[in-house]
Amino acid sequence: MSEEFEIKNKVAASGLINFDLTDLVPKGVRKGINLKDFLFMEMILKEKDFREKVAAIDTEEYKDAYVYIYNSADAIVPLWAYFLLTAKLTDATKKIVFGSAENLEIVLMHDAIKNYDFSEMNGKRVLVKGCTDKAIPENAYVELVENLKPIVKSLMFGEACSNVPIVKN
Repeated sequence: MSEEFEIKNKVAASGLINFDLTDLVPKGVRKGINLKDFLFMEMILKEKDFREKVAAIDTEEYKDAYVYIYNSADAIVPLWAYFLLTAKLTDATKKIVFGSAENLEIVLMHDAIKNYDFSEMNGKRVLVKGCTDKAIPENAYVELVENLKPIVKSLMFGEACSNVPIVKN
């Protein structure tokens, strides 16, 4: 029984493109700023105090970070407060959004998908990886399908050994 045999990788030979959305997740520090910390007694925005606290922010702490601004206090904050805080930080940060850490990730993935060059997938069979070690916002998958559906030959979700067909053109 000395028959020679060759192990073939059928997935590699199939021309299937494996696409992992985690490759698009921007690398970098995420930081949150709670407006509650800028309010008098965590309830009232006093313009003079607010401006002083914003002016005192060390922007180096936010250098090249992805920042989300949120308010955990039950207080009404005028829109100009967000303007002022964003104006202070915008030159130091990579991105600033209003909302939660999840909102930040949705925006970051939206930008990453919007700016990605999908031309290599034109007319190809594409498998979007299903199991990832990073949390990917569901909206990223929705946007990915929007971008891929018109250009791919077929689109699948999952793993090579067990996938769900999504689109066949």
